Formats: sequence, C-alpha cells, structure tokens
Amino acid sequence: MKDIYKPEFIASLFDDMSKTYKNVNFITSFGFSDRWRRQCVAKGNIIKGDVVVDLMTGMGECWPFILKGVNRENKVIALDISSEMIRLGKVKKQDQGYINIDLLQEDIFKNSIEDNSADVIISGFGLKTFNELQMKNFALEVKRILKPGGTFSLVDVSIPNNTALKSLYLFYIKYCIPFFGKLFLGNPETYKMLGIYTEHFKNAKRAAEIFKASGLKAQYVNYFYGCATGISGCN
Repeated sequence: MKDIYKPEFIASLFDDMSKTYKNVNFITSFGFSDRWRRQCVAKGNIIKGDVVVDLMTGMGECWPFILKGVNRENKVIALDISSEMIRLGKVKKQDQGYINIDLLQEDIFKNSIEDNSADVIISGFGLKTFNELQMKNFALEVKRILKPGGTFSLVDVSIPNNTALKSLYLFYIKYCIPFFGKLFLGNPETYKMLGIYTEHFKNAKRAAEIFKASGLKAQYVNYFYGCATGISGCN
C-alpha cells in the first residue's frame, strides 16, 4: 500500500491538483478558506519589518493577508514541496508585484531556511499531510526557524465535534469532494485524498500537544465550530 505521507507522494498529489486546487479548496471549506487564512495570519501578530516564513505556501494564498496593512516590503520566505504550486506562486508573485517574496521548492524536512531567521511562521492547510512522527519533526523545524520570542500561527480544515455537523461533514468529504474533483479534474481519487487526510487528522489538538512537548508555547485554536482548527503561539 502506498505511503500517503511520503514527501514524494504529497508533491505528486499537489502537482496534480495545482490547476484546480484554489477552487476545490474553497469548496471543501464551505467557502471559508480565505476567512480562516485571514484569521490565522492575524494570530501571527505580524508587524512592520518582520521576516515571515510561509510554510506549505501552496500558490501563495496567505500572501495577501500577510502583507496587507503591514508593509509590502516585509520579507516573506515561502516554501512548498510541489513544483507546480511553486510555479503558480511565481506567476502570482509577478502579477501582484510581490518583489519581497523568496520562493523555495523544498521539502519542509530538508529545507535551507536558516536557524532563528523568522519573526513569524504562518501555514495554511498543510498540517493534515503529516503523520505523528512528521508532526513532531515539523514542530522542531518551527522551533529551529523561529527567532527567540517569534510567533507562529497554523490552520487546517478539521472534523467538527458537533455530532450532526460531524456526520454532515464526513459525508461531504467522502462523497461530495471526490465528485467536485471529477468535475474539475476528471479524477475523483486525487481529491478523495483531501478527505482521507482530514479524517485522519481530525483536528489540531494532538498537534498542539506535540508543539508544547517540543518546547514551544502553543495553544489550540478553534474556528467555526471546529470545521477548522489550528495552533498559535511563540518560541
């Protein structure tokens, strides 16, 4: 059986989804994806002059919220393992005039970002693609990259605790999302993986425990009745 958490598998999966991911991501989050990204970034408390690292950046969906109302000259280091996501990120960077964003196509566990180099770390919708061991290593990477006192804020789609909402959402991710994947991409199996990752991930509670165990000050964050959850805190 294929290892769905292998970096090579993740890279291939998001390469396949890259052209339609923005639309399907919007659908899978009930249209709340940008709202949750904005709320996640706000918890990072970015100020003028901060160096911001955007991990699992995708095609840069968090960039407008990172740069808005702060300083378009803040340095942003954006990393993703998918070559197609990075390619589309470069297009967005050029179209929007984001001259202060450095794009890295790298595995988060083999990255070139320097120790203690980030004031803030942001990540939108990448947590669910880690297994337990990878989450522990991810927490250590966040701790390594952050400056002392630096902040972080991470968010992902989750399974709500409310029984009725949970049943509805599980039906949605198991059956509706693959249908949209077939509609947009012609391949329901690709988008079925998003539901599988979400179902395994459940929510960010365990991730928050892992981050605390790594020495980070972390708190669990609940968005919209648990349809999204995350972690925020500091080094």
